[in-house]
Amino acid sequence: MERLFIETKLLSDDSGAISGIGWKYDQPDRIGDMIAPGALAKAAFPLPMLAFHDMGDPIGTWDSATDKGGAWHVKGHLLVDEVARAREVRALVRAGAIKGLSIGFITGKAEPRQGGGRLIKSLELIEVSLVTLGMHPGAKVTSAKSAVLALNIAAAINRATAQIGRS
Repeated sequence: MERLFIETKLLSDDSGAISGIGWKYDQPDRIGDMIAPGALAKAAFPLPMLAFHDMGDPIGTWDSATDKGGAWHVKGHLLVDEVARAREVRALVRAGAIKGLSIGFITGKAEPRQGGGRLIKSLELIEVSLVTLGMHPGAKVTSAKSAVLALNIAAAINRATAQIGRS
């Protein structure tokens, strides 16, 4: 199984719902590989959501994906009510410590690209992992929204304001 580390955009909420951009088709990753549009369309869902490609560390499932705007967008859910590790990973995503997705797959058809890397035309997708930093420079974490996080920030501001008032 091959693994590509892809920096992505992730969005997670309190229920564990998570979405991200798993691949941008018009840009190679850091080793020069590109995946052809449509090559990810045959993915069989649900797909395992792993932490750091560790087959012994499942934290959720990816339930669907769409090709739009030149990118492969995934949606799934972290099992935050059932798996302690999923809660830990969600916290790391929100803190910005985990910023990427990485796909684990078996290559079907590929051809060399001029200038290095490959153009992968078909593959069998095995899993999509949350990782610290991905290989694809075109996709980045933008937010991990949370009502709880917003309330915690508001509480911290209120505490700071109270401390300033006492000075």
